[in-house]
Amino acid sequence: MAKRERVVRMSVEQPLWRALTGYRVLTMVYAVLLFAFGRDRYERPWVAVAFLAVMCVWTLATLPKVANAASCTKRFLGADLAVALVGILLTPLADAHAQSVEGPTLPSIWTAGSVLAYAIKGGWRWAGVASSLVAVANIVERGHPSQDTLHNVLLVWVASIAIGYVVEVARASERTLARALEIEAATRERERLARDIHDSVLQVLAMVQRRGTALGGEAADLGRMAGEQEVALRTLVAGGLIRPSLVSEDESEGAVVRVVEEDEHDDDSPLDLRLLLAPRAGAKITLSEPGAPVLLAPPAARELAAAVGAALDNVRVHAGEDANAWILVEDWPDEVIVTVRDDGPGIPEGRLEEAWGEGRMGVALSIRGRLRDLGGSAELISVPGQGTEVELKVPRGKAGQGR
Repeated sequence: MAKRERVVRMSVEQPLWRALTGYRVLTMVYAVLLFAFGRDRYERPWVAVAFLAVMCVWTLATLPKVANAASCTKRFLGADLAVALVGILLTPLADAHAQSVEGPTLPSIWTAGSVLAYAIKGGWRWAGVASSLVAVANIVERGHPSQDTLHNVLLVWVASIAIGYVVEVARASERTLARALEIEAATRERERLARDIHDSVLQVLAMVQRRGTALGGEAADLGRMAGEQEVALRTLVAGGLIRPSLVSEDESEGAVVRVVEEDEHDDDSPLDLRLLLAPRAGAKITLSEPGAPVLLAPPAARELAAAVGAALDNVRVHAGEDANAWILVEDWPDEVIVTVRDDGPGIPEGRLEEAWGEGRMGVALSIRGRLRDLGGSAELISVPGQGTEVELKVPRGKAGQGR
């Protein structure tokens, strides 16, 4: 089906990007002032001047890149970290005594801005990688792992990973909040539609069914179709709208949650079994289901729905068009159970074995075979004169559910 999109922009993460923008500018100024007040100790001040000039131009030119997650690309992050690492490694070239005397590197604390960009963009794992590269560069620049160097490295490493972890938690909270808001909005819309439909369309369909049945003839057929549509419409109203899917175009963005309709051909997203079984309901078929979605992996959901369809086909063929059928869906933590029951004449004892011998293996292949492939089972109970009941079980662990 065609997807309808709507973007919900959250605000939790955006202040972090604004803070990072300010941090980069302030630390750029701080690095320049450090050089200005201590330029006498540099044996090759032109190296420091050249690097600081490049760093200032780079910082000011790339401010839009750290305005939000979408602008902060992986290519930019790599180039930005490269500038910081080059500045650290150039420090001994500009200051020959840098390895023997503790002091700041050329970029100084500006380097932390590059690491923090990794943390905000990609979470604590990205932050750990970036801070580790900075740690290696600092140790190489110093020539030996001094106490102050290890202290600074550990501080940047812990701070960046902590910030990255907080960002991931904030994104998870945003997604949960967005999902709750969408469910609440869908529920209100469903209730409004249910009121309108109940007051108008359902009453008209019920009246047409009653009048058609009373008149007989072609009017009876019209009444029967009206009854089927009434049941289908009631099922749709009771089941609600198709649940929205909350995804992000870029998982690292977090603050941009995109709401799309489920695509029935998307094999990666869990399917709601109720939506697959809803079209089966009709005037002679009653569907009873839980109020919450029954989520299964697409292959499992489709095979289970096909097995239910095969059971209903057997009802129509063997019990007749006038037989009533009931579908009961049970959603348990460890398995999903679907029961199909009818009020037909039932199956005479030994008839299934006889059908197998005749090569008529619809029940065995269409129902039991499908469930066996899913690691489930199908149990058929039939009492002559009292109808037939088919119980289909699919264990969640083997069905590959999406929960």
